[in-house]
Amino acid sequence: MTRKPLPPHILGTLLLATALVTAGCAGARPSVAGSAVPPGPGGPPGAAAPVLGAPAEMTRLYRSLGLVAGAGAIPFTASVSFLRAPSPDSTLTLVALSLPSRALGFAREGERYAAAYVARIQLRQGPTVVRTIEATEQVRVPTFRETSRTDESIIWQQFLRLAPGRYTMTVSVKDESSIRNSSEEVSLEVPRLAADGLTSAVPVYEAIPRQVVDSLPRLLARPRSTLVYGVDSVLPLYLDAVGATPPTAVRVRVVGDADIVGIDTLIELPARGASRSTTVALPVGRMAVGINTVQVTAAGRTDTARTRVLVTLGEDVPIGTFEEMLAYLRLFTTQDRLKQLRDADIADRATAWTSFLKDTDPVPGTAEHEGLRDYFARIRAANIRFRDDVGAGWQSDRGTAFVALGDPDNIIDTGLLNPNDRVRQQIWEYRELRIQLIFIDQTGFGRWRLAAQSRGDLDVAIRRKLGSR
Repeated sequence: MTRKPLPPHILGTLLLATALVTAGCAGARPSVAGSAVPPGPGGPPGAAAPVLGAPAEMTRLYRSLGLVAGAGAIPFTASVSFLRAPSPDSTLTLVALSLPSRALGFAREGERYAAAYVARIQLRQGPTVVRTIEATEQVRVPTFRETSRTDESIIWQQFLRLAPGRYTMTVSVKDESSIRNSSEEVSLEVPRLAADGLTSAVPVYEAIPRQVVDSLPRLLARPRSTLVYGVDSVLPLYLDAVGATPPTAVRVRVVGDADIVGIDTLIELPARGASRSTTVALPVGRMAVGINTVQVTAAGRTDTARTRVLVTLGEDVPIGTFEEMLAYLRLFTTQDRLKQLRDADIADRATAWTSFLKDTDPVPGTAEHEGLRDYFARIRAANIRFRDDVGAGWQSDRGTAFVALGDPDNIIDTGLLNPNDRVRQQIWEYRELRIQLIFIDQTGFGRWRLAAQSRGDLDVAIRRKLGSR
């Protein structure tokens, strides 16, 4: 299964002109169908969508990939790639930034919805500001649902020609309709690329390779470097091979969790004018769930180009390994189904996952898996609603009940009835399941624990719920 094409209302703005250091470009990425991301909440025309901050776990994962991850009021992710410039005194640097459309304040504009944001890059060497790029971008979408997307739906990218050396780079994003903004500062080492050396291998959505070194590749980068298992079938990887003696072939290896090699292949680079730049499609089904390292080497060359990609269940699900994936699914399906996934060989995991999706999809006639969509929506909601409980919100006692069973039909909070009670109780009623779950806060600080007499009731209710799927 592959993702749907780019929405046509944005597609025309994504390809950069062939002049260096031109204005950035904004664009939206594919539909969220099948990516376990729920549609945004409804609302009156012109209403701004609520902001969903990036969870700390996702920020950690993106940073472990070597990405710039902003975790402020506007969550964003940025990648930096290095390509060869005509002169060895400079390096072509691509900064690509993405953010979810849900992070911006949209307003009704006729039959459409519009928002604006400011993207800014500043590069310093010591106290000296070397370069500042700032662009105000407009985003227009045809439906209210588009304003609520949590995926990598808006992309802005900028080519810069920089002298090799160490910089301090600050990346900032601001919503024009409010005071919401985010900024992240990182150290950036711009390499001096040898004439016959390898450049960055760039994860992309699409690319038209360049044929000469003094032009730009026309590409749309994938700033999050993230693929959704069972939804994305391939990883398009742009390999930039230009110059007097570009390699004619490269070896590409993809190494996953526990140093398991999922892909090891020799790829011929076709001649394109004066270059051998190309885009290769790496099968996601042969990659491990979690963080994968892509290694590109050329015969007779001493250097290796590396990039890291994340294969996960959804673009906002913080899964770093296959075992973490199974742990996330423990309240969604039975242990027997999880065992089938766990026991599948690496080469068979994609097939096993496809079968799992088919067997658990409550509405098989649609493009997205509504069961997983709603399940991960509850996990995200639990992480916010129960963040004051012990541990991650969805793993707390209340979070476990909410994720597994959904919202209760009624909640009775004794602390609201008698504020002087030292020990508070919440009683969650599930009428269809005919159970009451009692949660106790003995500290008064909102640390709710499931009462001992309710723990067995919850376990039985979860087994019944999972058995009915």
